[in-house]
Amino acid sequence: MTATTAERYRTYRGPPLFSMGFRPFFLLAALWSAFAVPVWAASFAGWLPPEHFNRDWHAHEMLFGYLSGVIAGFLLTAVPNWTGRLPVTGAPLMGLVFLWCAGRAAMLLPSFTGAPFIDSAFLFVFAAVVGREIIAGRNVRNLPVLALLTILGSANVVSHLRGLDPDLALLGERIGVAVVATLVALIGGRIVPSFTRNWMAKRRMTPEPASPSRFDAVTLAVGAIGLVMWAASPTLYAAGLALTLAGALHFARLARWQGWQTTDEPLVLVLHLGYFWLALGLSLQGLAILAPSVVPAASGLHALTAGAFGVMTLAVMTRASLGHTGQPLAATPRINAIYVLVNLGALVRITAPFFPEHYAALLALSAVLWSGAFAWFVIVYAPLLLRSRQASAA
Repeated sequence: MTATTAERYRTYRGPPLFSMGFRPFFLLAALWSAFAVPVWAASFAGWLPPEHFNRDWHAHEMLFGYLSGVIAGFLLTAVPNWTGRLPVTGAPLMGLVFLWCAGRAAMLLPSFTGAPFIDSAFLFVFAAVVGREIIAGRNVRNLPVLALLTILGSANVVSHLRGLDPDLALLGERIGVAVVATLVALIGGRIVPSFTRNWMAKRRMTPEPASPSRFDAVTLAVGAIGLVMWAASPTLYAAGLALTLAGALHFARLARWQGWQTTDEPLVLVLHLGYFWLALGLSLQGLAILAPSVVPAASGLHALTAGAFGVMTLAVMTRASLGHTGQPLAATPRINAIYVLVNLGALVRITAPFFPEHYAALLALSAVLWSGAFAWFVIVYAPLLLRSRQASAA
């Protein structure tokens, strides 16, 4: 962290919640996930109006609601480190949080015609903020992150066109999934080996995680190509081949990071589990195209969304919230419970399509486990996120 960034944080005198971007966005995104998943499950069970809180609402709010909040919290905290620029704090941060909350509120209102406009505004405004910082800081390395953020905002707009063309809306959803999966591969490829290397170095453990090489670039490229083809045509055989290959390459990439040596520290191990879900999701999504009678498409999709996105975001949220609030970087039993719940929830969710006779029960169980992980995150971390940085046990 640069001196100017650190000074900005030290001299901030407003509400602690708005002193750093991760605080409000991690807290509110987790609250939203803990709320939205049970709403969808209740609608699926017939307890809520299915014409609004349906599968489309669920997909949108997980992808463009919850995930956009977590991405915002992460980038608003990481970009100042990348660029050396001052962080977004205080009133500007409040404005971004208000815009994200307005989108969530608008999406709760049945037949509200202004919802697409209110909801779509956040990602574009946020992309403009990130773009300003990256360009002003001449941080060329992270221009791909800005590009992906802009594409995600555009995909959100397309997802709102369901009334005009349902297939176009589904295209928007697939593009959104492809963008977030690429972000997990790109940023996860930096932080997983880096945090693992730091943890192992303190304990003088060898061999260290492999350094970035051409293999990583090839893995990212194959994954991106497979995801683009899948987004454009979800049953294209070539997309199935590319995604299956990408999954195998990501498994190999993960193996190079020595994750099996981190079992003594769940805070590090869970990062590897999040990336494992990415590799598995790409593999299952590819196999669902190549052998649809064997692997349900819903299993591949939820290995990416409930698995990779859910586990990796909670891994980052739990670690970053500890580090930036002055807590020891070690998982307590209460934090471990978050990891157990989200991984079990993802496992049950991808298993459910294989047992259609028990699908409803398994869906309900996965919703309880997965949303329970986020509710427990709120319970454990809210005290840290709502108060000033100080030494305290999580």
